[in-house]
Amino acid sequence: MQFDGDGSKGLTMNFRGHEGNVASSEEKTVGNPFVHVELNTSDPEKAKAFYSKLFDWQLEDMPNPAPPDGAYTVVKVGEGTGGGIMKQVPGGPTGWLAYVSVEDVSAATQKAKSLGGKIMKDVTEVPGMGWFSFFEDPTGAVLGLWQSVKR
Repeated sequence: MQFDGDGSKGLTMNFRGHEGNVASSEEKTVGNPFVHVELNTSDPEKAKAFYSKLFDWQLEDMPNPAPPDGAYTVVKVGEGTGGGIMKQVPGGPTGWLAYVSVEDVSAATQKAKSLGGKIMKDVTEVPGMGWFSFFEDPTGAVLGLWQSVKR
């Protein structure tokens, strides 16, 4: 993002390295992209009602042993990064949590810890899909890591 002048006259956003052009055939792949965003909330039903009316998202409920209530809602957005809605994990963060793709979630989780991160959820399997973890960085921000099953 760039601010014009003193920052109050306008905002120019630069996505994917192309000024004013979100979609381009010249897009460059970056290492460790954001691949998923997930809402952890105390009231998933209320959140689903709100977001399904606010945006044109398709929501699909599915069983998942990882969330406290065993339920997970997949957010299908069409193009772009999709996500999910789930009951907040006890002691976990409330809000939207972004996930970054990694080759080895165990190694990346340990690396985050060695750099001063606090592991909030250690590596956990999502059967048939992959593994995730999330941590709090030294500034207090929370980020998730995701490793997909190799197919």
